[in-house]
Amino acid sequence: MTPAARRWRIALLVFDLVTITYFIVSSMMDPENVNHLIDYAIAAVLALDYGLRMYAAHRPWRMVFEFTNVADLIVILSLFASAFIDNLAFLRVVRMLRLLRSYHLLRELRSASLFFRRNEEIIQSAINLMVFVFVVTAVVFVTEGHQNPSINTYLDALYFTVTTLTTTGFGDITMTDSFGRLLTVLIMIFGVGLFLRLVQTIFRPQKVAYDCPDCGLSRHDPDAVHCKHCGRTINIPTEGEWA
Repeated sequence: MTPAARRWRIALLVFDLVTITYFIVSSMMDPENVNHLIDYAIAAVLALDYGLRMYAAHRPWRMVFEFTNVADLIVILSLFASAFIDNLAFLRVVRMLRLLRSYHLLRELRSASLFFRRNEEIIQSAINLMVFVFVVTAVVFVTEGHQNPSINTYLDALYFTVTTLTTTGFGDITMTDSFGRLLTVLIMIFGVGLFLRLVQTIFRPQKVAYDCPDCGLSRHDPDAVHCKHCGRTINIPTEGEWA
């Protein structure tokens, strides 16, 4: 990779991180107090990036229907929508779909950072939990914000989601309709599963990903010389920095 290509790649990573952070923060703010020029500027950059990716793709129409690209298109349209209609809360919440780009970020950083390669499973589990929390919070805010008097802001929805996910259940915010109660059940089932997965990856002994040519065992100790399953000598690429 040329130095210019590497700089461009890093710039795209930084831009994705900044936009994701902006969408999370702005969703918690009063839409009337946010400068829409920022939305339009981000939308223009995202639209340019989307168009260039479509142009460079071998099968652009197939790429259009990929889930992350559909999410990107929805986010772009939601950003431009404030030029024609009032910037309603649901437009800001829809932008939480941009969190799906975090999986793309992880793939990019895996090849650029030893830290990410060493802690990939922990980071992946943390991102899964983060995406789940913020996207479900958006669903709670959109579906319950207009009918539940206890949920007036995105922060209220986030508070409800986290207390439900952790099974703390203070009881100060409760769902009164059937859909809300069903959503609460789904938060508890899937959210607790993702949380336990994160805890498991944090405390499980660290392994590296490497497929054994004979038996296919894909996880080994960082300093392994032989496959523990079949005994074959393996050659795990390393930079000599494993603890």
